[in-house]
Amino acid sequence: MTASRGMTNATAVDAALEAMPYGLCIWSEDLRLELFNSRYAWTFGLPTGAIVAGMSLYECCDAVIEAGNFFGFTVDELYQAMLARFERQRQRELPTQYEQNLRDRDIRTTYSNRPGIGWLVTHEDITDASDHLTALSQREAEIARQAMRFEAAVDNMAHGLCMIDAEHRLVICNANYASLYDLPPELQRPGTLLTDILDHRFDAGMRPVDGPMAFLHRRVQTITEGKRAVDICEFENGQIISVVHQPMPDGGWVETHQDITEQRRSEARIHHLARHDALTDLPNRTLFNEEMAMGESRIRRGEMMAVLCFDLDHFKIINDTLGHAVGDAVLIEVAARINHAKRDHECAARLGGDEFALLAGPLKSPTDAAALAERLIAAISQPMEIEGHRVIIGTSIGIAVAPHDGESSETLLKNADLALYRAKGDGRGNYRFFEKGMDAAMQHRRTIESGLRLGLTRDEFSLVYQPLMDLDSSRVSCMEALLRWEHSELGVVSPVEFIPVAEEIGFIVPLGEWVLREACRAAAAWPSDIRIAVNLSPVQFKSHRLIEVVRRALDDAGLSADRLELEITESVMLTDHDQALDTLHTLRAMGIRISMDDFGTGYSSLSYLRAFPFDKIKIDRSFIEDVGSQDANLEIIKAVIALGKSLGMSTTAEGVETEAQLDAVRAHGCTEVQGFLFSRPLSETDAADLLSRLAPLPVAQTTRKAS
Repeated sequence: MTASRGMTNATAVDAALEAMPYGLCIWSEDLRLELFNSRYAWTFGLPTGAIVAGMSLYECCDAVIEAGNFFGFTVDELYQAMLARFERQRQRELPTQYEQNLRDRDIRTTYSNRPGIGWLVTHEDITDASDHLTALSQREAEIARQAMRFEAAVDNMAHGLCMIDAEHRLVICNANYASLYDLPPELQRPGTLLTDILDHRFDAGMRPVDGPMAFLHRRVQTITEGKRAVDICEFENGQIISVVHQPMPDGGWVETHQDITEQRRSEARIHHLARHDALTDLPNRTLFNEEMAMGESRIRRGEMMAVLCFDLDHFKIINDTLGHAVGDAVLIEVAARINHAKRDHECAARLGGDEFALLAGPLKSPTDAAALAERLIAAISQPMEIEGHRVIIGTSIGIAVAPHDGESSETLLKNADLALYRAKGDGRGNYRFFEKGMDAAMQHRRTIESGLRLGLTRDEFSLVYQPLMDLDSSRVSCMEALLRWEHSELGVVSPVEFIPVAEEIGFIVPLGEWVLREACRAAAAWPSDIRIAVNLSPVQFKSHRLIEVVRRALDDAGLSADRLELEITESVMLTDHDQALDTLHTLRAMGIRISMDDFGTGYSSLSYLRAFPFDKIKIDRSFIEDVGSQDANLEIIKAVIALGKSLGMSTTAEGVETEAQLDAVRAHGCTEVQGFLFSRPLSETDAADLLSRLAPLPVAQTTRKAS
């Protein structure tokens, strides 16, 4: 309950007193005036301030005589008469009534004893009552109702209430107050010393977090100041209680007590959620910006700070293939690893999606930031077991160091982000520091991103075709479709540059569909024994529309399914292994040939050969180019060719550029070769011409003509 609610309840009690149609006063057992309303003062013609709470009966009698009441009585005589009435009432259980003429008005006074509290006295004007007996019955009933309402109002308050007199003794407390502090009945009685109540509270475990002495000092200061005050008391048992202190004119006070423990916990949770990511519980962008703002002042004091921006490599594939539940679990695990890698005082935040940032410092040198980046990369790249899936994911990190790379939050974040793009462009799984000129590289990337979407509508994309030569027949057996892009402003853009960007922004799916349609259309005009090979991106392979797209491309081109060869890399199977196998078997059932590209460059190529019977293995060019200079590569080539034969799979050597390389792979039984030794990639027209010219010629002559 808030302080405003505390005052509302106190005001409600005052309003109830003033609304009574008769004078009311409450006397303590030692005959001191505890409480009265303005009707009581009016009955005796007392001016404002003539009586106050805490006055003795004798002092009140003196004020009444002074106001011109009880003509012929002295103060002592009136006091003795009043004292006798109180004593007579003490012996009775039922109220005692007296009638008298006072200031030309007929007044009925009723005395009611309250054991343990004192007396409740009412003064009602019965001058105009036509029937005293009826009026008496009605007045008594009304008095009883008003008394019940007053007591009910106190006992049914939504918070604890207590009244303490000037001598620090309890006047009254309600049930909620007693329950809040678990007070036994003997400590709820009027007259109980406040110190006894506090001692009980301390002994029962309600000890203030700042210690009893500090608590008591604060309470004494509040009482001494004599002003309304609100105090929030936190206790060692976890409770938090709001106390509203309202002083009274006689030196006592009224307090309301409310347990706000849950309210404060809710407020703390709301505050936490507003500044933390709901999934990972890392700080969010809001809190990170606040930390960055504080970091600016540290930078101005001469501290070296670093901002690290990083995201997860190929995280979109995990979401698209394994689902968002697995993706969320990966993010939670990554957050745990980030917290383990950083220092306690450093702030790591999730900015959104798979984007993270870390504010590190103070640093002795930039090498500290590099060491932190290395720890993050090593920690995040460790395999994860997520819901039965073995997930391997990496991260790329960009670093901006203050004050060298900027002093403001905005500049440091921007420069760290630029460095991140450089890290991703340099092969991922590494970190890069910000360097001047990276902004231009970012602008170049953004031009590529925007240009990709416009490229299809502007007919900027085209396909070229590189032949694969069958070594047994010395004939072209297949053409591999390769994508090319000539940007209207940038000119020719390398696939190595634009394919990763297309994958990241999700454009590889429509672009890959276009490649498939164009390749099938071109191949339909070739001899019926020539196949067309098309590379599938991992992102494209996971598209739920892949089967439909392949079938439609074949139907639209009128191309037989056994003339289409789809090349995949093993990264296709790194996420949802079972789904990948289902898709491969569906394609195989259609008559399409499946080839594993870049064999030997990944983690688990052999295990995938056991899981699915590929039609072809393509030996990566990195093994071919060093044949003759590295015996180990030749041994690998021999092993792969032998493996393919044993499994009934053909083998293709990529990147064959010299006669020595050709002789080496031919000698060990390689099925096909591909490379500049035979032909560079050709336009559609040149590819058709090559097929018509070279198909019947022997390999030796083909080599001479191509060269």
